[in-house]
Amino acid sequence: MINWSTIGKVACGFVLGTAGVKILSSKDAKKCYTHVTAAAYRCKDACLETYTNIKENCQDISADAKEINEKRYADERAKEIEDAKAVLANAETEAANA
Repeated sequence: MINWSTIGKVACGFVLGTAGVKILSSKDAKKCYTHVTAAAYRCKDACLETYTNIKENCQDISADAKEINEKRYADERAKEIEDAKAVLANAETEAANA
């Protein structure tokens, strides 16, 4: 006994597959693929531009932060030197008075 339901499903699948290939390879479909691909390239370019801007801003922030820290460390060292000079001056004054 032949199962016509299965044969009908296979035949419909074959017909739809063949029609689908014809539709997908048509001139209009190719034009659509071309426009979608061009849009994807534009999107990629925009993303890369945004990435570059963010990267440059992060590098600027990092450089500014390093400068701030270097200045802070230099100020701290200068304060330590002044404090050490004051301690030495007090020690000399006490030694002279004794």
